[in-house]
Amino acid sequence: MRRERRESQPTRDDAPPQVAGAPSADRAPSANAAPDVAERGPGAPARPANRPPLAASAQRVQDAIAALGLDLQVFELEAPVRTAADAARAVGCEVGQIAKSLIFRTRSDRAVLVITSGANRVNEARIAAMLGEPIGRAEPDFVRERTGFAIGGIPPVGHRTPLVTFVDRDLGRWPRIWAAAGHPNALFELEPGQLVRLVGAPMVEVT
Repeated sequence: MRRERRESQPTRDDAPPQVAGAPSADRAPSANAAPDVAERGPGAPARPANRPPLAASAQRVQDAIAALGLDLQVFELEAPVRTAADAARAVGCEVGQIAKSLIFRTRSDRAVLVITSGANRVNEARIAAMLGEPIGRAEPDFVRERTGFAIGGIPPVGHRTPLVTFVDRDLGRWPRIWAAAGHPNALFELEPGQLVRLVGAPMVEVT
């Protein structure tokens, strides 16, 4: 009897290489899609069971997000992403989808948080006009004192003191955005509307 020979079909791995703790190049981890998660209490975001603990500053951001009732997941990359361009490359998005948290200081010593698109430059004169007093970029010591975080990982939430806050309306153009999470290696993904809910501030023109 003659046997037919069948050539085995080659297999392929559709998943691109990943940075440890981060998503594929297409997408950052979503709290809505975590297949293997450890047990969690009410209100706590899902966290894959095999992930190491977050850095203390990143955990503060995760706790602040959970306290506000949103199920969003902070994740850490192996290498720091101190600029919007670095962060965009790490998660595979456009620079405009990175929500930069910048701290300014007013003449009367108020701390002002402007959360702007990574593609934009803040118009300080416009912000000053909305505040009714001049502003300037804050020094690192002032930033740490008022927010509890160092420049390079400033998150939109979890600050040590209340901040006057403005959100760049250009972030609303994107279905998903990414923000720093208190540490140069830490980020989280969210929708623009969720950002507005987190910070309790409206979207305005900041450029």
